[in-house]
Amino acid sequence: MRIEDVKRVLILGAGTMGHQIGLLCATHGFETVLYDIDQKILDKAGQRMERLSKNFVSNGRISQEQADKALSIISLTTSPEQAANDVDFVSESVPEDPKLKGKIFGQFSALCPERTIFTTNTSTLIPSMFAEASGRPDKLCALHFHDVRLTNVVDVMPHPGTSPQTVELVKAFAKKIGQVSIVLKRENFGYVFNVMLSEWFKSAQGLAANLVASPQDIDRAWMGVMHSPVGPFGVMDSVGLDTVWKITDYWARALNDAQAIKNASFLKQFVDAGNLGTKTGRGIYSYPNPQFARPGFVEGEGSDD
Repeated sequence: MRIEDVKRVLILGAGTMGHQIGLLCATHGFETVLYDIDQKILDKAGQRMERLSKNFVSNGRISQEQADKALSIISLTTSPEQAANDVDFVSESVPEDPKLKGKIFGQFSALCPERTIFTTNTSTLIPSMFAEASGRPDKLCALHFHDVRLTNVVDVMPHPGTSPQTVELVKAFAKKIGQVSIVLKRENFGYVFNVMLSEWFKSAQGLAANLVASPQDIDRAWMGVMHSPVGPFGVMDSVGLDTVWKITDYWARALNDAQAIKNASFLKQFVDAGNLGTKTGRGIYSYPNPQFARPGFVEGEGSDD
């Protein structure tokens, strides 16, 4: 299959990244379907895509006409059969569990056309962990997105069984939707940027979990020295504290890392309270006007209310 043959894109998982990737594909002319097992998540994804399209328009990335066209070619479904119908390219963004990813891919391998390319947006796993379970390991490759509102850099990471043709098609698809590909020479947990980001998060979490300093003062230290507009905990809020917790907890248990287990416990208190970050209006900070974005934050002025 050539890039010219890719017409219909399926997004598996309509959460934080799924809805972003879905809108991005649609704005570049691909008929796009979002699949999720939860209708409420799909309904919320539809609302979030509408808001994101307005953001794209206000920032001059697309015109209002392009936004309207993009939204008109997006469909939402809880039906696997309807989602898989005549699809050419799949982007998966389900929770970071290799067994779950393998199960979902295996299910859709039986439903999708033989030509369909599978990609995973996993942040911390590697494709070989679920390649065989996917049902088509030669057509599976990682295509990892960051926050599409802020960057157009993606990671392309094949596993040893990925065919060269699949890699080339995934690279071409990324270019078609306006992304710059970082192509990994071999599998690496966390790709390139995420490896560095994870260490940054881990050090900040450790300082807070060990009661060395508050999250706010940890962010102040980073922002003050680096002259950055946001610190590690502000970024975690943007990613989603539930997502950060799931990744931290998974690797803490997999590696039996005592400090990481303590870090995960620190994050879990926010998750249990429903304070997941920007998407819920409250995480480490409250939104839409977080404390770290207010004048005087680095100097220690103001409070988060």
